[in-house]
Amino acid sequence: MPEPDRAVLARRAEIVAALRRIVPGEGVIDKASELRAFECDGLTAYRQPPMVAVLPDTTGQVVEVLRYCAANGVKVVPRGAGTSLSGGALPLADGVLLGMGKFNRILEIDVANRCVVAQPGVTNLGITHAVQGLGLYYAPDPSSQIACTIGGNVAENSGGVHCLKYGLTTNNVIGIELVTIDGEILRLGGKHFDASGFDLLGVTVGSEGMLGVVTEVTVRILPKPLGARALLIGFSSVESAGDCVAGVIGAGIIPGGMEIMDRLAVEAAEAFVHARYPLDAAALMIVELDGCEAEVDHLVAEVEAIALQNGATSCRSSRSEEERLLFWAGRKAAFPAVGRISPDYYCMDGTIPRREIGRVLRRIQQMEGEHGLRCANVFHAGDGNLHPLVLYDANRPGELDRAEAFGADILRLCVEVGGVLTGEHGVGVEKRDLMGTMFTELDLNQQQRLKCAFDSESLLNPGKVFPQLCRCAELGRMHVHAGQLRFPDLPRF
Repeated sequence: MPEPDRAVLARRAEIVAALRRIVPGEGVIDKASELRAFECDGLTAYRQPPMVAVLPDTTGQVVEVLRYCAANGVKVVPRGAGTSLSGGALPLADGVLLGMGKFNRILEIDVANRCVVAQPGVTNLGITHAVQGLGLYYAPDPSSQIACTIGGNVAENSGGVHCLKYGLTTNNVIGIELVTIDGEILRLGGKHFDASGFDLLGVTVGSEGMLGVVTEVTVRILPKPLGARALLIGFSSVESAGDCVAGVIGAGIIPGGMEIMDRLAVEAAEAFVHARYPLDAAALMIVELDGCEAEVDHLVAEVEAIALQNGATSCRSSRSEEERLLFWAGRKAAFPAVGRISPDYYCMDGTIPRREIGRVLRRIQQMEGEHGLRCANVFHAGDGNLHPLVLYDANRPGELDRAEAFGADILRLCVEVGGVLTGEHGVGVEKRDLMGTMFTELDLNQQQRLKCAFDSESLLNPGKVFPQLCRCAELGRMHVHAGQLRFPDLPRF
């Protein structure tokens, strides 16, 4: 690798010195060995150390860092816990990595308004831990909830096993504080039910760090259900499991959670957690019903009947809270469990209509032979959010390329059957070049106009989401000021 020239080194030194004036002490990291900790997120196939990392601990410092970067044309990549699986937090060699890990405090628990105000570095599970003594909890529960942060959840619109009934992050976040690249602090939403005007809160949830840096999040918290029971249902084929999903939803039943794992994922999870999963099943479904005792009893009987009508080979109901949690422990640990059977795996994320579950899983099985790689399937069956895990060995030449090609074919299939490229992992760099399979050039340009309204110089997380970046001047002007969208070029009628 060629040595950087003097001008590049001088500019880097200037940026580091400026950041140290804003964030003193150990808040700026510029040593190559220490920057390795930030070189990738959960998509480990792509690695790039940042030019420098800065770790502010106050909103004022975030404001000053962004103002400096905007004034000097410096790119910025925001980062939470780094659990993103789409390369959303992949650093840039010529950019600043803005780590929000020090924003790790819960600021307010408002029981009367059933909400919690937290800094973005608080973990997803940390919010539930803070309120569980009050009989409350935070509903979205991604598998990485012990590590992923609420700020990262906002960036990617994370889901989880209970998102079918209780919604994704966007359905449970009611307010955020956002700092724009120009250093303006916007407060979107709040504790009230809804905000007037454009839904800028909805726009920013799932925006992958491209519109601003979140410094505070207000989330809705819910009363813990009076009771809950989980069913462990085995099927002789994935098609039967898919038909059962459609049958349950078609009967008007909305479970608290509904998940499917195929045989390979079941075998890995059982060896890891010992949840007494049926190893003879081609597909395993976990269905959780919650509510008062009478309601749960009724719904369990209804789902058992629907499962038997769809060819279930086994059906077991949890007999205690410990057993219910054990059922879910295997599903929650499915990703790390697969690491026991393959040195590497590529975790995909696509969403399809529920009626297409059987067809898509059957086609993925065919693709295994076409690409010469195995695939374990774990997904949120209720809302059709698939998480195929393509198994490969990075030490074998060509296997990573084949894994990526396999993953791309799965995502094209999702779009082909009427689905979308992502359910909760985001686009990042992983799906960036597939955006054209789902959106026209007109669609992508309109999305970029919104990006330009917040970040006219494309300094925030550039190189993500859009396969081709257009200059804002070419797209037509639109900008955000004081939390309001402005369209100065629109004609008057």
